[in-house]
Amino acid sequence: MGILFLIVFIDLVGFGIVIPLLPYYGLRFAASPLEVTTMMACYSLAQFVSSPLLGRLSDRVGRRPVLMASLSVFAAAYIWLGCATALWMVFAARALGGAGAGNIAAAQAYIADVTTPENRAKGMGLVGAAFALGFIIGPALGGLLARGGPASADLRAPAWVAAALSTVALLGVVLLLPESLPPERRGSGKKIRRIVALSAVLRRPVLSRLIVALFLIVLAFSGMESVFALWALQQFGWGPAQVAYIFAYFGLLSASLQGVLIGRLAARFGEDRLLPFGLALMCGGLAILPFPRGLPLLGIAATGLALGTGLAQPSLNSLISRHADRDEQGQVLGVSQSGGGLARVLGPIIAGALFAEFGRDAPFLCSAALVAAALVMALRLGHRPAPVRPV
Repeated sequence: MGILFLIVFIDLVGFGIVIPLLPYYGLRFAASPLEVTTMMACYSLAQFVSSPLLGRLSDRVGRRPVLMASLSVFAAAYIWLGCATALWMVFAARALGGAGAGNIAAAQAYIADVTTPENRAKGMGLVGAAFALGFIIGPALGGLLARGGPASADLRAPAWVAAALSTVALLGVVLLLPESLPPERRGSGKKIRRIVALSAVLRRPVLSRLIVALFLIVLAFSGMESVFALWALQQFGWGPAQVAYIFAYFGLLSASLQGVLIGRLAARFGEDRLLPFGLALMCGGLAILPFPRGLPLLGIAATGLALGTGLAQPSLNSLISRHADRDEQGQVLGVSQSGGGLARVLGPIIAGALFAEFGRDAPFLCSAALVAAALVMALRLGHRPAPVRPV
């Protein structure tokens, strides 16, 4: 599991390098705020399509082949982004990268293969910590590589480095990562079409509510993330470096929680109790975010949002996995990741429209309302121990 953590971490460093810089690609090519957020959403649209397909494919052929193929696509997408000379090329490169991003379902299924139900939250927390650490080093590195202000930043060098890191992660899978799914368990699940699979998953009451809650918090976070650089430019006059450092601070807190504490907290309190607390922190952070005029209040908002995300997301992923049978881990986690991908499509588009029509603070207030709705759903679930599925 440690090797998978390192591979996901290296890959997410490359992902984190690019994320804070994407709005500046839009500015470079004279894109509107809605075009900027749509550019970010096209990545998630491709991920929405690919996640359940790659998750189900990993149930049939194993986790390693899916991870290798998707990381190869990632590297090619970053190379294309580095070569972009027009806005359509940025859109196309991001869509290609999104197709490879479906590998997260395979990575989560790998964790489900090698952990017991009781340790599932800790395992999912390690993947979450790899994400968060990627957002510590990635954005900071991207800001350093980009240099300059909003108009003069070097946007090519970060893309080349991201491509190199994806290649390193690919080599890690090829050389170091053993297969987690035994041959006798491959293809043992029912071979059903995607729409039928989605319907079958969403007909389960608790599982469907968990996936909807995940959809809402990803919708909220992706909306906030997509307009934060534009907001910071208007609010503080910040360029890529300052935005990258805020993302890095966010990642540091979230990674510390998910990598060190989430397993102990889940063992003591249970994921179903951690989830509402994390959602409340997220909601508070988003509600405060429109008001800072300086770093202290912005730091409070970012802290609440980071700690809340660090508690809520691994708890949700663990609960979703524990409500799935062992031969459908990839499929169910693929459906949940697909829902997250759809949220990442809609979130930036909605946030961009709100930013343009109602001002820079409107997306954050909308995101707070979405997390509040997820919190109500989590509270209505009550304390229901997840079934212990065989692994």
